[in-house]
Amino acid sequence: MAELKTVSTATAPAAIGPYSQAIICGEMVFTSGQIPINPENGTVEAITITEQAMQVMKNLGEVLKAAGSSFEKAVKTTCFLADMGDFAAFNEVYAQYFTTKPARSCVAVKTLPKNVLVEVEVIATL
Repeated sequence: MAELKTVSTATAPAAIGPYSQAIICGEMVFTSGQIPINPENGTVEAITITEQAMQVMKNLGEVLKAAGSSFEKAVKTTCFLADMGDFAAFNEVYAQYFTTKPARSCVAVKTLPKNVLVEVEVIATL
């Protein structure tokens, strides 16, 4: 079995529960879902779906970087939206970061942590 390595960076929000920001297994990194928390103060400041999606992408970028990966190496994403009415606006932000078009699932959920509008997790290569 491949050794598991925990990824942790202060440039992304700390885990708010019993989990890691990401785990490296072999040549793959599996991120936990990132929500639009400002890592500098631990609060959600973004209001709109566009603002929240931008903060989520910044957070994911920092976790991927700390793991030795990047958006370009993403192979699969899972996106959670509080309102599927935000799908088009979310996609506009998403497309700026995931330019290689990894496989993706995008679902609407009843409630996200801290009542945010969006959460995204990524599986990427190193």
